[in-house]
Amino acid sequence: MRALIGAAVVLALAGFTTALGQDKDKVDAKKLIGKWEMKDPVVVVEFADNGKLTFSVDIDGKTEKIEGTYKLLEGLKIEVLLMIAGKEMRETLTVKKLTDEELVTTDSKGKDETLKKKK
Repeated sequence: MRALIGAAVVLALAGFTTALGQDKDKVDAKKLIGKWEMKDPVVVVEFADNGKLTFSVDIDGKTEKIEGTYKLLEGLKIEVLLMIAGKEMRETLTVKKLTDEELVTTDSKGKDETLKKKK
């Protein structure tokens, strides 16, 4: 089960990268704050204004929550740190698009993910 959750989190992280907003060379933190949803698998990622991050992964009707932190790096990069099954997972995402309704990111392996703002 933990391996499945870890895989879902990796897939979800794969999509966070390059933000377009007020400043094309910087992630707009105000737009990033909130809950973002990916449909397959069902993952909700919440960015809090204090640098905290929560992943909620729905697998086989059960919701697992994983907490971590994030930090906006120089340019369009977000560093995410999670603890999964006692192991630290660190990923740097590049924001490709960030609007009030959509977040598109790319992970370090070049995989893109698109998330929609949850209302």
